[in-house]
Amino acid sequence: MNIGVVGAGMSGLSLVHSLADREVDVVAFESREDPGGVVQSRRIDGHVLELGPQRLRLTPGIESMVTDLGLEDELRLGEDQPIYIYHDGDLHVAPLSVRDALTTDLLSIRGKLRILLEPLYGPAKPDESVDAFLTRKFGRQASRRYLGPLYSGLYGTHPDDMLVEYSLGRALENAGIDRSVLLWIVRKLLQGRDPPAICTFEDGLGVLPNRLYEAHADAIELGTAVESIHESGDGYDLETDDGVTTVDEVVLTTPAPVCADLLADVDSDLAATIRRFNYNPIGMVYLESDFDGTGIGTLVPPDSSAQISGLTWNASFLGRDRLFTCYVDPLSTPGMVEQSDDELGQVAAREFERITGAAATPIHVHRWEPGMPAYDRSWRAMDDLELPPGIHLCTNFVDRPGIPGRIRGASRLERELTD
Repeated sequence: MNIGVVGAGMSGLSLVHSLADREVDVVAFESREDPGGVVQSRRIDGHVLELGPQRLRLTPGIESMVTDLGLEDELRLGEDQPIYIYHDGDLHVAPLSVRDALTTDLLSIRGKLRILLEPLYGPAKPDESVDAFLTRKFGRQASRRYLGPLYSGLYGTHPDDMLVEYSLGRALENAGIDRSVLLWIVRKLLQGRDPPAICTFEDGLGVLPNRLYEAHADAIELGTAVESIHESGDGYDLETDDGVTTVDEVVLTTPAPVCADLLADVDSDLAATIRRFNYNPIGMVYLESDFDGTGIGTLVPPDSSAQISGLTWNASFLGRDRLFTCYVDPLSTPGMVEQSDDELGQVAAREFERITGAAATPIHVHRWEPGMPAYDRSWRAMDDLELPPGIHLCTNFVDRPGIPGRIRGASRLERELTD
């Protein structure tokens, strides 16, 4: 079997890594000169900036990969600290532990008691939004003030525009939660298992994809874009500037718009279906500040007057000196696409000072377009997604984003392909 992989982000790199262990003939193509996709690290003004994910959890899959690649000495562990919610002009601890749930002033006593009724309410209803589901299960306070933003803030989409069936429901299903979230949490607490440690690398998370590429450089072509895909006998031809590569199976790991363009000649109906998936552009503004608060970061609910969706306090939990990351998207910052980098920097610095009380100076702005999968109502397209034989998707729009999610997705596909 000969497999062609389009894209060398974490999905493509993890798949190549898994297939290499099974001695499968695989070749991957990446249009950029650097591997890693959105997982990129840069040194700017003496700071290590993460252009994508800001941190990792040292899950068994990540730990195994770190060991395989000999990265133990470069691993850097962070500290588990509170996450804050910016509500009603102040910072409140998000109740993500029993202790925080009892002590936080984010919820009233009535709001806390309402959460205890969650097991009485059934699973998601057809076409129920994330906002409606969380409000029905946990009450309006918990839903609107932190549960909704905690989930939807990852994607820049309002919880009312996300359908449970195609978003949160899949995450709950993957976690093995079939009815009560609260009872599932209680069982976890009784098991006494601590969450995996927060981690990064001394030179940033970009170390991981770079090392994956180095380990499999003979199977990965950087700076080589796949321009088209065509059927060829029982397989497919991948056309690049360097020529045509014929493979038995094709795995696409790129965002939906790129997948759609590449599959247009294979199946025009499939390409049209994939084009229905929406993405949200994301802006990341990196700030220097003397703010010395202790925490992982701040979530800003979408109905807040603040014009950002959140902050990561890299200086606190990762020990990145005076560094903070601010997130903007069209939901929190209407017109962000048209705004210049200087204007986005001013917005971020102003809102940072409003939220923390400390002044900040922008040092860099990075934009991702198409950005994050929106997981909005356009995800109904999943019902019409029918792949022809030999075509596979290992991407963040059909599975969970994030580095651990992409590694798990690649591992599942590797088993499917080799079995």
